[in-house]
Amino acid sequence: MATNQPKQGSENDDSSFLPLVHDIIKCMDKDSQDVHQELVKFKTRIQEARDQIGAMPGIDMSLSEQQHELETLREQVRTKNQLLQKYKSLCMFEVPKAS
Repeated sequence: MATNQPKQGSENDDSSFLPLVHDIIKCMDKDSQDVHQELVKFKTRIQEARDQIGAMPGIDMSLSEQQHELETLREQVRTKNQLLQKYKSLCMFEVPKAS
């Protein structure tokens, strides 16, 4: 059976703050001077996440506007599926055989 496992790699690393927090805590435990560098990395990552969220499509729309858009898109899909079924029933399409 196939299972849906999260992707490993840059996509997962981009959305995780835990490694950065872990590095900060390690530096604090060691009384290292690198704490400030780690905090800067963390602040930078937080700002990048804010920018990504701000750039998401539909983020500027209200919930009711998003729901209206979703309903409109669903209606378009229903209409297109109906048309597809209608055209399929009107004539037979021949599928060329691969040689």
